[in-house]
Amino acid sequence: MKSITSSPTRRHLLHLTAGACAFGTFPRIAKAQPFPTRPVRLIVGQAAGSGSDILARLIAQWLSDRLGQQFVVDNRPGAGGNLGAEAVARSTADGYTLLLITSTNVINTALNDNLNFNVVRDIAAIATVTLTPYALVANPAFTAMTVPDLIEYAKGNPGKVNMASGGSGSVSHVAGELFKQMAGVDVVHVPYRGSTPAHMDLIGGQVQVMFDAMTTSLDHIKAGRLRVLAVTSATRSALLPNVPTVADFVSGYDVTAWLGIGAPANTPIEVVELLNKEISLALADPRIRSRLIELGGSVLATSPVEFTKLIADDARKWRGVVTFAGLKPQ
Repeated sequence: MKSITSSPTRRHLLHLTAGACAFGTFPRIAKAQPFPTRPVRLIVGQAAGSGSDILARLIAQWLSDRLGQQFVVDNRPGAGGNLGAEAVARSTADGYTLLLITSTNVINTALNDNLNFNVVRDIAAIATVTLTPYALVANPAFTAMTVPDLIEYAKGNPGKVNMASGGSGSVSHVAGELFKQMAGVDVVHVPYRGSTPAHMDLIGGQVQVMFDAMTTSLDHIKAGRLRVLAVTSATRSALLPNVPTVADFVSGYDVTAWLGIGAPANTPIEVVELLNKEISLALADPRIRSRLIELGGSVLATSPVEFTKLIADDARKWRGVVTFAGLKPQ
């Protein structure tokens, strides 16, 4: 009986078949390479050295260490953050261009219908990072000692209270406009080019009140240069535990500024989920959490779905404020 052996022809055919199978797997292997396979840009719409920039670099370093590719911060300041946001909105939706998205980006969308992009539509929400409450602060010589005092005085003296802000369309501006709407008071908005000059005039008495980020007002409050009337979040702040909320007197009032990470719309869901997972791990790390708290924010971890809802809810809220107050882009 003949032993069963492969003939040269059969062996040749088997080699060809194996080679063809291996060749056919190459494209699938290439597609399955894990993200990222090259450096990733994280665009920040604020200047280098700003609080947003520091936070972005903290998260970028974490992602670089965890995922084995460089996450490079690319500062694109200008137009209230619109330059950076538009650059990301117009980028390829592959996860290699990300955006440090802020509350101001959403306010800009509500304020300006003529932008070439829409944050709600054109940016995919990946993960929130921090939440920062604001404080309603006043010049120490101002007659109002409490929020009810301020409302009573403003109603009795319409147009006589000047409210500073860090600029038209800033969170400090729309926080004040929301207060005017909900409290039914007539207060005059006085915009400045940033919080520093606004603080100078507020401390000097040229303006009476301001809704200001707690991160920038806290030192002035502790030094007695400003009087704090309330915090703007729905619950009291751990930084000022004895200070009431605006909502204690104006039911439903709630303003917080948030920072998070976004990407161009239609970025692959597996990339979004991977980045959300890694950012959530960063926010659970004691060293990262401590640094974020030092920067003045409380840690806020959300899923992409929760972050998407936060953006949509804020867009509706600020659209209503913009319409009510008749605000226009500057």
